[in-house]
Amino acid sequence: MKISGKATLEGTKDYRDKHIDKCAPDHFRTNNELIASSIGIGTYLGEADEDTNDQVTQAIIECVKQGINLIDSAIIYRQQQGERSTGKALRYLIESAYISRSEVIICTKGGFLTEETTEYLDWFNQHYVENNNSGVSASDLVENLHCIHPEYLQDQINLSLENLGVETIDVYYIHNPEIHLSEISLDVFYKRFYAAFEMLESAVEAGKIAAYGIATWNGLRVPPDHPQHLNLAKLKSIAAEVAGNKNDRFDFIEFPLNMGMLEALIAPTQNVAGELVPVLEAAYRLGLTPIASASLYQAQVIGKIPESVISAIGEIFNSDCQRALQYTRSAPGLFSALVGMKKLEHIDENLKIKSFSSLKKESFEMATYTIVEELKSMQLASPDWNFDVSQLSYAINIFAE
Repeated sequence: MKISGKATLEGTKDYRDKHIDKCAPDHFRTNNELIASSIGIGTYLGEADEDTNDQVTQAIIECVKQGINLIDSAIIYRQQQGERSTGKALRYLIESAYISRSEVIICTKGGFLTEETTEYLDWFNQHYVENNNSGVSASDLVENLHCIHPEYLQDQINLSLENLGVETIDVYYIHNPEIHLSEISLDVFYKRFYAAFEMLESAVEAGKIAAYGIATWNGLRVPPDHPQHLNLAKLKSIAAEVAGNKNDRFDFIEFPLNMGMLEALIAPTQNVAGELVPVLEAAYRLGLTPIASASLYQAQVIGKIPESVISAIGEIFNSDCQRALQYTRSAPGLFSALVGMKKLEHIDENLKIKSFSSLKKESFEMATYTIVEELKSMQLASPDWNFDVSQLSYAINIFAE
């Protein structure tokens, strides 16, 4: 039997209240509908084997016990095992009365082929493209690995619900949709999004998902003239058009943000009402909830953070992982910063920062300026270098108390 319910404002408030005595007050953030921990656990890395499954399941359980209530996965992660490990952990936590379903925010993604194998590609073609009862055509599959046709996404949602063992997914992302721009025009791309959003709004009505969004790697970081650029204002307008007289549920975006990938903070990639602004500011203006992925730059920051940056962040942290995570979670307006964790010692190390407040405005600004100056010497600079540090003060001031 699937677990009923979904994350709610009341439920996530109860979770916060149970953990707030061991966390800094601003460890929990609200987007008016939900309250999330400033750190979320990701389920991406690792082999698709039982040992990794057990590690991920135990890691989720431990994180939820310690004050983390946002869990991020995707159907492609470890060939569906990321979702299945999440579902196993969730069921244990609920049956053991550690939490109720309404206290935790479950996020997952779809769009990629469920498994990156020749056998699965053959199955996809037989099940969809060559099936006269299917509306999916060969052109809907991009680079032999990605499809956002409504029929396929609907099937992916149903499969994710089975893997997770829940009746409702709290946030469902279209996963790296910018891949489609390698093969189709912008007009066709946005027509595909219109159809996908229609299906997602229907999934909300059916109670299968509570909200949806996009999870990207390149699409929101690159400049507007880049072939893979995604226009958030355009996507939000499509969602509003699809929803008609009711509020659309295109509410979330996920993107990389870390010491080596600062675009979401200071690269003016998004045109909102005729003004180019960074992603975090665009999210604020458009009413979108931003979540950061790759908060540790996939461990590339370890051993490479110079003393000047350490000084700006503060001497209270014992490791580069803590410093990098503290920096990302302190970004103005950010809902939560994701980090993949499997080993208990990594969980204990990373979650120590939950008892510290995020960096104050002045400290975050100083750290960012210092990081930008040091990036090239750190050999961590993003290849799509398009930083405008003058954007920083304005972005910080928007969210300053």
